[in-house]
Amino acid sequence: MVRLTPSEGGFALLLGGRCVLRHDPESLSISVASGDPVVTMVRGNFRLSDSPVAAGPLSKCEMIGPAAVRLSSTDGAAAVAVSLAPDAPRLAVTALSGHDRVTLDFALAPDDVLWGAGEQMSYLALNGRKFPIWTSEPGVGREPGTPLTDQASADGSFAGGDYWTTNYPEPTVLCSGGWAISLANSEYVELDACVPGRLRVDVWSAEVVIDLFEGAPAELARQLGARFGPRHALPDWALGGAIVGLKAGEASFARLEALIEAGAAIAGLWCEDWVGIRETSFGRRLFWDWQWNPARYPDLPARITALKARGIRFLGYVNPYLAVDGPLFPEASARGFLALRLDADAPYLVDFGEFDAGVVDFTNPAACDWFIEDVIGKRMLDFGLDGWMADFGEYLPTDLRLHAGDPMQEHNRWPVRWAEVNARAVASRERTGDVLWFMRAGHTGVQAHCPLLWAGDQSVDFSRHDGIGTVITAALSSGLVGNAFSHSDVGGYTSLFGNVRTEELMLRWYELGAFSPVFRTHEGNRPDDNLQIDSSPSLVAGFVRWSRIHAALAPYVQHLVAEAREIGLPAQRALFLHYPQDAETFTLQDQFLYGQDVMVAPVIAAGARERRVYLPQGAWRHLWSGRDYPPGWHSVAAPLGEPPVFYRPQSAFAPLFRELAT
Repeated sequence: MVRLTPSEGGFALLLGGRCVLRHDPESLSISVASGDPVVTMVRGNFRLSDSPVAAGPLSKCEMIGPAAVRLSSTDGAAAVAVSLAPDAPRLAVTALSGHDRVTLDFALAPDDVLWGAGEQMSYLALNGRKFPIWTSEPGVGREPGTPLTDQASADGSFAGGDYWTTNYPEPTVLCSGGWAISLANSEYVELDACVPGRLRVDVWSAEVVIDLFEGAPAELARQLGARFGPRHALPDWALGGAIVGLKAGEASFARLEALIEAGAAIAGLWCEDWVGIRETSFGRRLFWDWQWNPARYPDLPARITALKARGIRFLGYVNPYLAVDGPLFPEASARGFLALRLDADAPYLVDFGEFDAGVVDFTNPAACDWFIEDVIGKRMLDFGLDGWMADFGEYLPTDLRLHAGDPMQEHNRWPVRWAEVNARAVASRERTGDVLWFMRAGHTGVQAHCPLLWAGDQSVDFSRHDGIGTVITAALSSGLVGNAFSHSDVGGYTSLFGNVRTEELMLRWYELGAFSPVFRTHEGNRPDDNLQIDSSPSLVAGFVRWSRIHAALAPYVQHLVAEAREIGLPAQRALFLHYPQDAETFTLQDQFLYGQDVMVAPVIAAGARERRVYLPQGAWRHLWSGRDYPPGWHSVAAPLGEPPVFYRPQSAFAPLFRELAT
């Protein structure tokens, strides 16, 4: 169904019976240029600019076979080869004249809606906006002109971010018209849907390779998932209650016991500070040397063994950098495992805010093997960890020297390399499917390695572009491009400039977390300034209740895990995956289908005690009252403790859902 066909003076690319790209004298949809990029990074926040010099219009077209075209300018100074692969729906566009920028304009119908671009936080539908594809810190507030964002950027770091900044961008776009494109390129890309009727794809490369897909949205999501292989299963133990995040050293264990005594269902204890802490102006951070810190956790091996005997797993933390003042840094440096400066044979140091760290060079196979075996293998898995946050991955600078490769191409690949290192380490101990590790950074290909995403460092508030609601958009958008499972820091993470958690925020985030595959809490960057799950009787009671609801849902979540592996659909789903003919669902990003049988509409506005919910075709039953609702829009009561949740009365899991209300 994918064809290149000649047209008057040009050609057309047909996909799913539609012309998605037409190049002829009336519509020059392919162009090339030469660029001059400038990349600025401050603590993982990037800004990229370019001064491209455009080549002449590619107005001459020559069909040189049934699936190949040569375009050129009238003066012969610019030429491009366009071809379809003979054995796969893959389009290649190559500049033949020394140019290093390629732009393609895809044609849209007036009512087409676009989705994708990786894990987006602000907008599920891409129409009307431009999305740079470059992995980075997402920013604080992510809304220029607001106090939180402007304060974060006041030091010139642009750390406030914007609607498009994300840890996990991906050059993949799905169209409601029944087709999708996914670039194999890792270079910088811009997806520009600002002009009606056009999707412009601008690539900083001389060669663009695009995989092409056709079908309804659910079929597109399935194909995109299959592109990278089967989804990894989540371990059953992680589905049966909450993973409690505490970083209080030895005191963490007493706090955990108090929660258990109160009746909480606990699957794991996550102590990211197992490696030690570093107090900074940003807050309580970790000591970046990936091994047990016995001063902070004196009896940790015995503690881990005792917890596991009770069915509670212990999780830690790791990232792909090494602090200069830790013992692993000189070892890695001496063995040539760190990325180097351009001007000297010395490790390149990244400023992470009041401390520097070296970059483990994953283009060096020996460095990968060392990190897999000596760091994750021996110091983490053999030590007793059953999971970890595999943090960062998006900081690779472009002004360093790697063992192999161009940093401009490697930057977006870095999260994928980092994911592969973690997956290989787990596989080396034959623990795939039993160890729970999760990432926030990503790009095309991370799906093949990473079993679970988390939505990154949200602000501890209800803000539109960086608060609790963004984790829903993150789960829905990432789920469209082959990531089956997502979750978030319950309670949020970033607390700056006096922005601290409220009890209402914590209680609402419990409600959302319970309807995620993994329910994991976080103390945040400033634990002492913020409410925690055990800060008050009401917070403890809420945590106990929602941890037990999460545990009760385990049989259904196990079904979703199996379904994700069998049919390629994510656990948390955009409504249009099951209702592709219902245009009302195309831009909904604040509610989701949990599988096919449950509709969840979390409360993500401060002070709200009701919210509007859209119910698509079929019968829906309100979880808490048992009342049946018809399709359409409804204002639904949403007191604390009763977020709008509906289920299919005919579901095989209906008896389980009825029990949740009690």
